[in-house]
Amino acid sequence: MTELPLLSVRDLSVAFTQNGRTTTAVDHISFDIGKGETVALVGESGSGKSVSALSTVRLLPYPAASHPSGKILFKGEDMLTADEAALRKVRGNAISMIFQEPMTSLNPLHPVEQQVAEILKIHRGMSDKAARARVLELLDQVGIREPEKRLASYPHQLSGGQRQRVMIAMALANEPDLLIADEPTTALDVTVQAQILKLLKELQKSAGMAMLFITHDLGIVRKIADRVCVMTQGKIVEQGPVAEIFADPQHPYTKKLLAAEPKGAPPKTDLSKPIVVKGDDVKVWFPVKRGFFRRTVDHIKAVDGVDLEVREAQTLGIVGESGSGKTTLGLALLRMISSTGRISFRDREIEGFSWKEMRPLRRDMQIVFQDPFGSLSPRMSIADIVGEGLAVHFPGITAGERDDRVATALEEVGLDPDTRFRYPHEFSGGQRQRISIARAMVLEPKFVMLDEPTSALDMSVQAQVVDLLRDLQIKHGLAYLFISHDLKVVRALANDVIVMRAGKVVESGSATEIFDSPKTDYTRALMAAAFHMETAAEGIVSE
Repeated sequence: MTELPLLSVRDLSVAFTQNGRTTTAVDHISFDIGKGETVALVGESGSGKSVSALSTVRLLPYPAASHPSGKILFKGEDMLTADEAALRKVRGNAISMIFQEPMTSLNPLHPVEQQVAEILKIHRGMSDKAARARVLELLDQVGIREPEKRLASYPHQLSGGQRQRVMIAMALANEPDLLIADEPTTALDVTVQAQILKLLKELQKSAGMAMLFITHDLGIVRKIADRVCVMTQGKIVEQGPVAEIFADPQHPYTKKLLAAEPKGAPPKTDLSKPIVVKGDDVKVWFPVKRGFFRRTVDHIKAVDGVDLEVREAQTLGIVGESGSGKTTLGLALLRMISSTGRISFRDREIEGFSWKEMRPLRRDMQIVFQDPFGSLSPRMSIADIVGEGLAVHFPGITAGERDDRVATALEEVGLDPDTRFRYPHEFSGGQRQRISIARAMVLEPKFVMLDEPTSALDMSVQAQVVDLLRDLQIKHGLAYLFISHDLKVVRALANDVIVMRAGKVVESGSATEIFDSPKTDYTRALMAAAFHMETAAEGIVSE
């Protein structure tokens, strides 16, 4: 007799009704998960992955959400018709979830011990003493060193990787039969990502649990899943064993996803090009003050003696894990924060410039930020956002001339100029990042700092943005400072690379040297994490 699947999703549809209008988010999908099996749901933003997962334990915003068709059978019981009491027994107990962003999932007002212990007390009726012992066991199990010291810590006192480990501990507290992991590594550095994936596989094997893994990263799917379901526009267009799908994809969308990694090479390295930005012994030290008189007792050395130069039409990549000082270094070069050491821009020493002295140079030094939705004002139209810099730096031009320049800038980044009177929320993530790039490029800058500009984007959109940035660089001779922990993107754009750790330069050189022949253990571990997940943890100190 064939064993029944642990979870069986049959002909599931999900619709949302708002202001009398109904939208179908998931359209007649079916898949199974067996005991101890890992199934990946893969697709880009808006494909219906997370909505499908949340439906399994009815966590959607009902009654706005509805299920026009389908069944979700967990151990033979239909979750869509189960009463609230039955659902409470399943949620957090037999089925647990890990969410994408632990900082928003963990309660900022409660310490780690309280948050993990609460689950044990509610579902298992444990005493305070028994719950504490189990919490320590779980924290140790998920790889948090010296867990006793972390019991009283609040989420903001933990690193991103540690917060995600706490989330995993919470999800595993009641030894679930099925773990739903919704993009659990998207916000993490490549090395921490590799550690978390390795940990999940080990825990899954030891506990014999099944896993539904939701992601847009096919590299992760290759390492962690047994079977994969490819979703787009609410439908599963292809599913099967991972090895088969990757070796011989049948659907055009699957082929598109597999081909979506950033490709190509940066403009040819040319050392005869003039230096646009140069830094010598750049330091950014933040004082640590204590006592009644707030005396400085120590310093946090965010950037500690960095030398660099960025040439016209060339890209310098700055790579490293979170907290390595990448963004702080970029802000110091732009004189957005105070620093010591020499900084020159187009042969002018600017480290001593005041805010007022820097203002005329701002049009030539621009930034594209990581999160386009956070950096675009929701109250301004796209025309106003892109045109704002023109109004500041070119006050003499007419409104008509400004509008023409805005339209040209939008066209250059691949957006329809007729959409310029819309607002940021009316655009996709990739389109918003194009708007951010247009806002920088409309001023015709000489130097652009790109701070993780692709990390929040789907793989195919990432590839498009990388191609766009390369085309703009070639067309306008732009000097880029490209900050990222995604080494695949850096490889496609950078001529030279600096590897940072704890504020210091670990290694620097041409991109070819760094990627093909890394000299330090730390750089080798970064490369392993980015390109060969199974060897990723070597050389990295775990948390």
